[in-house]
Amino acid sequence: MLKNKSVNKKSNIFIVLVVILALLLVTSRTCRLRNLNHVKSELTSESVQQQNPDSLSIKKEEPMPEVSQPDKNILLGQLSRSQRDSLLFPVERKYASRDGMFMHRDAYNAFLEMQNKAKEDGIELIIISAFRDFDHQKRIWNNKWNGRQVLSGNIYATDIVNPVERAREILRFSAMPGTSRHHWGTDIDLNSLTNSYFESGKGKREYEWLVENASKFGFCQPYTPKGSERESGYEEEKWHWSFRPVSAPWLSFYQQQITYDDISGFDGWETARLLNVAEQYVLSVNEECMNP
Repeated sequence: MLKNKSVNKKSNIFIVLVVILALLLVTSRTCRLRNLNHVKSELTSESVQQQNPDSLSIKKEEPMPEVSQPDKNILLGQLSRSQRDSLLFPVERKYASRDGMFMHRDAYNAFLEMQNKAKEDGIELIIISAFRDFDHQKRIWNNKWNGRQVLSGNIYATDIVNPVERAREILRFSAMPGTSRHHWGTDIDLNSLTNSYFESGKGKREYEWLVENASKFGFCQPYTPKGSERESGYEEEKWHWSFRPVSAPWLSFYQQQITYDDISGFDGWETARLLNVAEQYVLSVNEECMNP
């Protein structure tokens, strides 16, 4: 009798253990299923978000928008250090006639592509002038105004007594500070600063290549020969090329933002208004350079 009771007790304990083990197995399976469903849910959510990048649940860093309209000081060539660092890029010495030149970043990248293509075609393009700030242009202007630098035709500005006529003579090839396209870093002078260089031999081949190919890389010649399409402004400059995708809209911004009160701070600045410099020179460019 005692033996039967012992057997029954052991059987009951065994049954309890089996029940406990079963419960543990069920609980473990339930947890695994929950975790699996959670993972599937996360994967599904990620997939949906990738397919729908506008989903509000996505946290992403939006790229900084490009400045479409430059600050007035940039247009005038009076950039701050931070503006220089953000807009300009140093020109590698192998592409330049000297060290220390800078270009607008977009213009420089386009120039490198154009230079590589020109090299393939046996044409060498060397930058001899690029970005010039207000102070740089002021030195050029004041040197000419005060007779420290000869003008075209081997004359000196100081030989011209009338200030308006003196300014007009300098303006044949040099811009007043605050009005130069070189302030923007979009414009470059290539290979030579004389038109005669580009009229024969090697220079002629270089100019013909530019006329045929520069537009493919976004460049245009702002100062073509004066005539029915460009009646006023600077004389022809075969060496001067401008990166149109930036310089064209900036020319429009210049027209909207800059007044004659902004064009000052150099010798003879009073003549700017008298000569209508903005209308007759800054805006008097090849029509191709006015369309982005």
